[in-house]
Amino acid sequence: MTKEQFEREKNYRVSMSIAKAMLAKGIITMNDFKRINKILLTEYKPVIGGI
Repeated sequence: MTKEQFEREKNYRVSMSIAKAMLAKGIITMNDFKRINKILLTEYKPVIGGI
């Protein structure tokens, strides 16, 4: 994994962690969470996280 790929993976996972916390607290809905995931997959193109 290149440094760039690692950074994309890290940024995706951090962002998804925040989204999961928001979902758990009821701040966002499951539909919001799924939409956020799609957006983040497109933005970060994670190597592992997108599998």
